[in-house]
Amino acid sequence: MIAGNRSLPMLFVKQARARGVNRLVATAFEGETDPALASVVDDIVWLKVGQLSKMISAFTDRGVTQCVMVGQIAPKNLYDLRPDLRALGLLLRLKEKNAHTLFRAIADELKKEGVELVEATPWLQPLMPAGPFHIGPKLSADQSADVKFGFRIAKEVSRLDIGQTVVVKRGTVLAVEGLEGTDPCLLRGGKLAGRSGGATAVKVAKLNHDMRFDIPCVGPKTLRTCAASRISTLALESGKTLLLEQETCEKLAKENSISIVTVG
Repeated sequence: MIAGNRSLPMLFVKQARARGVNRLVATAFEGETDPALASVVDDIVWLKVGQLSKMISAFTDRGVTQCVMVGQIAPKNLYDLRPDLRALGLLLRLKEKNAHTLFRAIADELKKEGVELVEATPWLQPLMPAGPFHIGPKLSADQSADVKFGFRIAKEVSRLDIGQTVVVKRGTVLAVEGLEGTDPCLLRGGKLAGRSGGATAVKVAKLNHDMRFDIPCVGPKTLRTCAASRISTLALESGKTLLLEQETCEKLAKENSISIVTVG
């Protein structure tokens, strides 16, 4: 596994072990990955962002033929890295540099060395709400309308490779996620919603989303940011968004009168 930050790598290990995975080798990033991961995997190699050759060798030297990518790398680190020669060559070949093109190129480099990057979703499916799903207060008519409006806008924004989250209120777009990530988008949108708050945030996967390296996800940190921003509704694309630490999220949603729903 290629392990980024936040709680998803630890949750993946738990889900994978429960589904019979006996051996887990992790590559982890200094300053990003939770050091506690070392205690739950069988082997771990620590890297700096940009050490592509070392990451690939960590797998090939141990006979690994399949890997997953779980957890985020802070977006700023994608443009503040010191690439090794292999990573530098990869970057020079890319005409467009965004998360999808970069990670797809990394997948291609892994494949050249006999390591297939596969989706983590088969092990994480229980953490992805699907169908009718609702936590927290019942939506008002205005909130329901904003969920539908926000979903349409977010799908279009994601199609353009801009971001996967929008914040809306009463049919007006307040904030669109860019490279800064979800939480800053929520803070900006919440601020623009005025003193009364009550904005709606919608997070989606883009059309033909490559779930191997970019699974949309929210967790307790997202809920705390929504609370701080006075966002009243968080809508997730059904069956395509991870809800991490669901019990904690449910508690935070109820304490802060935030509705979490699925859409799409």
